[in-house]
Amino acid sequence: MGGDKGPAAIVAGLASFLAKDPSARAILHGREQDLTPLVNKRRIADRVEIRDCPDVVQMTDKPSQILRQGKKTSMWSAITAVKTGDADVCVSCGNTGALMAMSMLILRKVDGVNRPAIACMWPSMSAGNFNVMLDAGADIRADQDDLLTYALMGTSYARNGMGLARPRVGLLNVGVEEHKGRAELKVAHELIAAAADRGDFEYIGFVEGNDLPSDRVDVIVTDGFTGNVALKTGEGTANLISSALREAFNNSFLSRIAAAIAYTSLQRLKKRIDPRRVNGGVFLGLNGSVIKSHGSADPTGVAAALALASRLGKNGFSQKLAARVATATALAQDAQNDGAETASTSAKSE
Repeated sequence: MGGDKGPAAIVAGLASFLAKDPSARAILHGREQDLTPLVNKRRIADRVEIRDCPDVVQMTDKPSQILRQGKKTSMWSAITAVKTGDADVCVSCGNTGALMAMSMLILRKVDGVNRPAIACMWPSMSAGNFNVMLDAGADIRADQDDLLTYALMGTSYARNGMGLARPRVGLLNVGVEEHKGRAELKVAHELIAAAADRGDFEYIGFVEGNDLPSDRVDVIVTDGFTGNVALKTGEGTANLISSALREAFNNSFLSRIAAAIAYTSLQRLKKRIDPRRVNGGVFLGLNGSVIKSHGSADPTGVAAALALASRLGKNGFSQKLAARVATATALAQDAQNDGAETASTSAKSE
């Protein structure tokens, strides 16, 4: 109910997804009087259960307010369905802050996780066509311990969700030189490097913004403020390129002929850079799977988020990640202890 385009776009995307995944079923949370006609129109009533919820979380609502007054909202109902086991994954296009706050309250954080993160897929030149970036906006703050946990959770996501046996991890910075960046980045750099062998991943060190779509890294770690700005900038640039290409090929009769000749190649390019194909940020660090779809998602974007949810649900991702995070927490503590011992030894030698 919370998407910018209203429930009609959500149900259209759901119908598109269900047509491609015959084994999937869905629980739709919202006002029954609004949803029933849309579901009947798309002829998916036999595969969709509607749970009537009188209230809706608005984009302008503050998380603190929603936590006190939101128990009758569709968002609260959807997250609760994951907690009770009625659903494997929750997908929402609504208010990100409210979704994260509710998810933490209802599902609780996995032991050892201070701040959950949103992991998003970034189109890249790597063999799998995507890199993972986190945090994409769950929390604008992240200290060195959080960044280490993000690296370990991102590695688990890449390993379970993308099939990468030994993911390559990079820490986003303003340069690759070790002397650059904020103090917490320098400490996180050392902590992640110390945990790499025990975490079974390859740490390549600092990476820059131009490495986000490169083939030299699989997991990019950063704070939520920087990650969200990077994500929205990348999506805006992709839309700009698509718009500029349409304008260029519609400029004259000859350019339209050229567009017709290059149609197949242009369609491949459009598909490769279309941000709707990778819509859906996964909340990592919770006792349950929650996917945040863009509020502006159209049916294509909604279907992509649901397809991601289906893959995670069928793979038992939530349970696997919880086990990985437990290991990651131990690794993080070991790395911090090793760093403290190193600092103590250095101080004594001085």
